[in-house]
Amino acid sequence: MSSWPTPAASAVPGSAAAPHVVEDCFGVVQLLSDGTVRRSTDYSVLPLVGGVPPDLPVEWKDIVYDDTHGLRLRMYRPTTTAGGGEKNKLPVLVYFHGGGFCLASFEVINFHAGALRLAAEIPALVLSADYRLAPEHRLPAALDDAESAFSWLRAQAAASPAADPWLAESADFGRVFVSGDSAGGNISHHISVRHGSGRLPLGPLRLAGCVMLWPYFGGEAPTPSEAASPPGEPMGTALFDQMWRLALPPGATKDHPAANPFAPGSVPLGDLGDTFPPVLVLDPDQDALHDRVADYVARLRAAGKAVELVVFPGQGHAFFVREPCGEGSDELIRVIRRFVHGG
Repeated sequence: MSSWPTPAASAVPGSAAAPHVVEDCFGVVQLLSDGTVRRSTDYSVLPLVGGVPPDLPVEWKDIVYDDTHGLRLRMYRPTTTAGGGEKNKLPVLVYFHGGGFCLASFEVINFHAGALRLAAEIPALVLSADYRLAPEHRLPAALDDAESAFSWLRAQAAASPAADPWLAESADFGRVFVSGDSAGGNISHHISVRHGSGRLPLGPLRLAGCVMLWPYFGGEAPTPSEAASPPGEPMGTALFDQMWRLALPPGATKDHPAANPFAPGSVPLGDLGDTFPPVLVLDPDQDALHDRVADYVARLRAAGKAVELVVFPGQGHAFFVREPCGEGSDELIRVIRRFVHGG
């Protein structure tokens, strides 16, 4: 299991008239009683075990993909294939970071380290994208931002050549994958659904697959693994519930379609067309979300969708983020490489 710090409990309102903290998430995000938010950019409370992988042959740069909201992504390219011609074009992995829709950025060292490994070892052109965070920007803001990232990429592909030289030289727009961990896995589901339902046309891009790392789904009825999560578990049900309170629209329950893909108002899986991509789901068996993820996979299969589930024994939520160079992460890279290049 991970050793992430336990989130502070909601503060008890005092008698003073001054605004008080009602939600405190790792000390990074605090929601006050008057609705204002305090946010820190210090993510040192989030551990990185093993450090950043050294000397990987990868270059990167930051790009603004949404001028309206000032949203950026970081593009990673293996230097071993740069400028290598058509036969060396790389699949494109659009990656959305985790953090319960409330925390983090592609700049956080944990996500940077993971993206370096994905780019070098899959290999792939990795686009690690930021999105607006809650509670300042509650759902569906993050989902809409992810759609904007794909619209930007579609416009790049439609240009001849692509406006960005790295994309023009290295991107295989016929092999684009949406991916992400935790909240990013949730985003990956919703992008796949929006594309499969016809809401998000992507041509000339081809969405070749969806890679979900322990997707962050919710629901009002607890699953057995959620109910068994100890109250003090750092990456357990208590934290996930707090993040849903911060991320969902005011007054919404965890059966909101942004959290529960099978809640009323969600697009039925059976209504999704052939453009809904093949799915790879990576599931740590010590994750409080383990049963919810298993149910999601079962429902995809029942709807006739192509889905592969790979369970990681003994691992907890966000193990790739916490220890991107660990043995479990080595296997995770191998599984994703096989799916991207051979699936």
